[in-house]
Amino acid sequence: MHEMSLCESVIELVEDSARRDGFSRARVVVLEIGEIGHVEPEAMRFCFGAVSRGTIAENARLDIVRVPGAGWCLDCAKTVPLAERFGPCPECGRHRVQMTAGDELRVKELEVE
Repeated sequence: MHEMSLCESVIELVEDSARRDGFSRARVVVLEIGEIGHVEPEAMRFCFGAVSRGTIAENARLDIVRVPGAGWCLDCAKTVPLAERFGPCPECGRHRVQMTAGDELRVKELEVE
């Protein structure tokens, strides 16, 4: 389960922010997770609870914002929605699509005290 190591990295980012910005507790952590990025939101929730014990993020609420897949079709010359990585363009059916969104994993926001 790679979500465990991803959550450990998120906690490290929160703790680094606390040292830099001088807060003592994270109340809410908002993550953006791409819909086609091989990260399971429920696994992240479970792992976050486990790895946050004993840290400044203990008992913090984890909010997850899903980011839909999108890509730039080189043949249509426009942004199109993507349902899968390396999927065809829904407009022309060709596979010359460069993914531009949907595989993110980013700390979008922290609510702290």
